[in-house]
Amino acid sequence: MSNKYIVRQPIKNAENKIIGYEIQYYGENQAFSSGDTVTTTDFAAADTIYSFLTQNTDKLLRGSLNFMTFTTTLLMKRTPRLFDKDELVIQIDDSVIIHPLAMRMVQQYAKDGYKVAVNEFQFAPRYLGILDGIDYIKLNFQSTPDLTLKNIIEIAHSMKKKCVAVGIDREDLYQRAIKLGVDALEGTYVAEKLTTRAHSSGYLQSNFFRLMVAVTRDEPDVEEIEHIISIDATLTYGLLKMANSCYFAMRHRVTTVRQAIMTMGLNELKQWVYLLSASNAENQMEEGAEEFLRLSFMRASFCSSLMNYAKDMPISKPEAYLMGMFSTLNYLIDAPLDEILEQVPLRQEAKEALMHHTGRCGQLYDLALSYERADWGKIDELAEALGIPTNLLTSLYFNCMEEVNRVWNEMTQPEPGQVENKTAPPLEKQEENA
Repeated sequence: MSNKYIVRQPIKNAENKIIGYEIQYYGENQAFSSGDTVTTTDFAAADTIYSFLTQNTDKLLRGSLNFMTFTTTLLMKRTPRLFDKDELVIQIDDSVIIHPLAMRMVQQYAKDGYKVAVNEFQFAPRYLGILDGIDYIKLNFQSTPDLTLKNIIEIAHSMKKKCVAVGIDREDLYQRAIKLGVDALEGTYVAEKLTTRAHSSGYLQSNFFRLMVAVTRDEPDVEEIEHIISIDATLTYGLLKMANSCYFAMRHRVTTVRQAIMTMGLNELKQWVYLLSASNAENQMEEGAEEFLRLSFMRASFCSSLMNYAKDMPISKPEAYLMGMFSTLNYLIDAPLDEILEQVPLRQEAKEALMHHTGRCGQLYDLALSYERADWGKIDELAEALGIPTNLLTSLYFNCMEEVNRVWNEMTQPEPGQVENKTAPPLEKQEENA
């Protein structure tokens, strides 16, 4: 049995808004038989996914629409019941469609209010015969001719079904899908697509409000201020740039958020925050920028967690955090990444990793990206090269996602007129907590 990985990837509509997430899993698909027999291996394999979902569905997958492929064995284990019917789309493929018992179970779930999707829909009687009972049609744009796609989409729309283009990993595939009128898209290109570049004002508005409240307290809490800044890529970038400017003329470069706060002092920090507030009073974050701020926070957390196990790394855990945090800055600030990185005190090995994917830092960064993109082959290769046990990756990834979701929800949905106190350890304390 190979390693088991579970990844969540965004599905977006034509306006680039996330409508849900695909839960992709690897390590048990290959063990399932596609016929009527169900082997011991099938059940053992399904147990892995079932056990993981049992432990994690409540804290990780609530509040969003989750698309997940269910094999016959997972259906027999009644795995869909782990999800609320408003938060799950049951995806099925040919192995389920040709299995009478499995299809009866899917039809019952549909009657109970669950939504159903068909992977790689085909013009075949068995597919056309189940159209009435499905809600989404998944279409592979890499292997299906345009004329076939056009006909399927027209039929689907005439029956009030939604079409999702999958495998969109290039600009030309994206444009084809949009032109043919799909309702949603997924793939590596879609996950990383931002409608337009944000301006340098692309910090999270609600988080910035919390920062303003924190710095204007009668007795400001440095750890609270540090934490608020540390989850926002553009605020972190701006603070480090300011602290290392000639205005402060430091002998040694400031390399952490805590150092920057202590270097500037609370009075200067307040002035910096007021300046940001005044200069951007009329601006709102551009479309999609919040998503990239959240992505940078997730990458920072994951890179930092991987450092607990990676061998022979030339950078520290806080530096790996900043490497992940700064990986999306070229989308948030209208400038090339190399120009942006020139202005921040990130170790050269980490800069080279972000720009050229070289060295051991490049391997660590690429491992985080490969997991994010569900590139199963590269995950094993890179984890082995770094000395990271592959059986830990899924739990590390989802622990980071849980923490990011928790902190993000607190930051973006504060109580009216209130700001929570410290919600997570500050960046420089991560190494102590490792």
